[in-house]
Amino acid sequence: MSAELAVEPLSELRKRRSAKWRTYPADVIPLTVAEMDFPLAPPIQDALRTAVDASDSGYAAGGSGYGEALAAFAEHRWGWRIEPSAVTTVPDVGVGVVQLLRVLIRPGDAVVINPPIYPPFFDWVPEAGGRLLEVPLTADFRLDLRRLEAAFATHPTAYVLCSPHNPVGRVHTPDELAALVRLARIYRVPIVGDEIHAPLVLPGATFTPLLTLPGAAEIAVSVVSASKGWNLAGLKCAAVVTGSPAMAAVTDRLPHDLRWRSGHFGLIASIAAFTDAAPWLDELLHTLDARRQQLGDLLSERMPMIRWEPPQATYLAWLNCAKLGPDDEPRTMFLDRSRVALEPGLRFGAAGAGYVRLNFGTSAEILEEAVARMATAVSG
Repeated sequence: MSAELAVEPLSELRKRRSAKWRTYPADVIPLTVAEMDFPLAPPIQDALRTAVDASDSGYAAGGSGYGEALAAFAEHRWGWRIEPSAVTTVPDVGVGVVQLLRVLIRPGDAVVINPPIYPPFFDWVPEAGGRLLEVPLTADFRLDLRRLEAAFATHPTAYVLCSPHNPVGRVHTPDELAALVRLARIYRVPIVGDEIHAPLVLPGATFTPLLTLPGAAEIAVSVVSASKGWNLAGLKCAAVVTGSPAMAAVTDRLPHDLRWRSGHFGLIASIAAFTDAAPWLDELLHTLDARRQQLGDLLSERMPMIRWEPPQATYLAWLNCAKLGPDDEPRTMFLDRSRVALEPGLRFGAAGAGYVRLNFGTSAEILEEAVARMATAVSG
């Protein structure tokens, strides 16, 4: 059994200058934004240190091996064969989705999403000029294929898929994705797949890349990144992947200057992640599996009124706190009474009322203290 990844104590983590650690006062434990507390993988540290030592801080060179590194990782990890030339670098997944939608839709066109969902989805669509068409997940947090077909029959111009799904941690099954692709082909609705959490599928589940489904390459594109799996969000690098001439024609219409907007350090770090840091990722998944189990035990023992379904992917727990109050009252209570910051459920859409999202990508000690504080707030 591999060892768990270590995390520095809170006193050291608070020296970080990212949004997670600068948003709240020092007495608050932040379990909010999707940023982990683990140190960077050593191969990534080495690659970045070499670049800094060489003053190699210029513009990113898009053809510098990123496509090859991603292709090798994807084939080994998931059996997904990617043509390196079909990989287009973008600054991050959000930028990739917005730019793709700008190519695919006209002003005012409908774009389908599945709440509860990562909050920026609600902003990306209008930023691209579209209007939201919401098809919520089912009560057990699965794709509602019946309602999706009804929505597709109204001829929306695109559908943005979250796979694995944030915030609920659902890993869509091959059958679900195959049915989705069938509907998209019947109604000619292009799919933009946000697969940023693909490296973070936990033990017990298996990730199916969208473009490996029969017929998907003709109607879908995938947007992927090393940013979540290896904690690189601040370095700005992601990729749009296509699998057919039809969808390559879509990426050909992306702004030419987009290739200059990725971060050079992000490109360097991403190549190191895909090429040399898979063993570290395996240790991470083992560690997150342990935190997932720990959180379940703590909730059962100390706050049994909170209901949840352990996520199949990500380090994000979607907690049903409806018995503690409506809307975003639970999140406010935990922040005010226990000094633990969580993401409010309503940020993820109306279906998030009474929920909070908790980030368990941290140490056992910090998670233990956070839940102990929360339990005191509930009992008090």
